[in-house]
Amino acid sequence: MNKYNILENLEYKNKVAITVMFESEFSKEIRVVFKQDQVMKEHKTSYPITVEVFEGEILFGVNGQTNTLTRGDIVSLEANVPHNLKANKNSIVRLSLSKKDSINRVKGVLKL
Repeated sequence: MNKYNILENLEYKNKVAITVMFESEFSKEIRVVFKQDQVMKEHKTSYPITVEVFEGEILFGVNGQTNTLTRGDIVSLEANVPHNLKANKNSIVRLSLSKKDSINRVKGVLKL
């Protein structure tokens, strides 16, 4: 069993903060913390993902369309779908990655 509190050591920093909460046999669970107006530019992954807004409000762009996600909203994307995120408010996002995906790839998105 893996246990992690998504609010543990929570800090809103001057850049988007990515924390690996835990890895299971089939996934990697990531916390992404945004201050208002912070952005993750358009990117894509070779594996399906699931994104949950735990707190706040995120503009989630997919294929040129923007969707407003609020607390409790969950979306899933197939592999190779371009997407981007912008925080309308301070926000906490849970990102579920395939075990085959790389944490460094996610961190690399912040450098785009």
